[in-house]
Amino acid sequence: MSAHVVDSSAWLEYFAGGPNAAKFAAVIEATSGLLVPSITLLEVFKRISQQHDATLALRYIALMQQAKVVDLDAAIALHAAELGRRHKLPLADSVIYATAQAANAVVWTQDADFEGLPGVRYFAKATA
Repeated sequence: MSAHVVDSSAWLEYFAGGPNAAKFAAVIEATSGLLVPSITLLEVFKRISQQHDATLALRYIALMQQAKVVDLDAAIALHAAELGRRHKLPLADSVIYATAQAANAVVWTQDADFEGLPGVRYFAKATA
């Protein structure tokens, strides 16, 4: 079984039922091989609570926590710093990518910052 990491943009697309939601559904719903970087919880909670409310955000976070949540430790943080520098990734994206690499996991995303990186399944954002 291979491991998977779904980045925040893909989680938000899935929860919103957006045009690319089906591309991420199988990976998200197969929680046994799914890893959730703790920073992804932060990003998803923040966005959903801004756009809707904290109650809905907490329901989504509870669903995300059915998978294995991976905390940011020193090794992942330092690797994320290197990946961020090398690939010009924003902080959260570098943590997500480093978390995936630490577990030999595939990143699933529609965030263009990841496009072309090894170990990434990138789907361009679709318009409804």
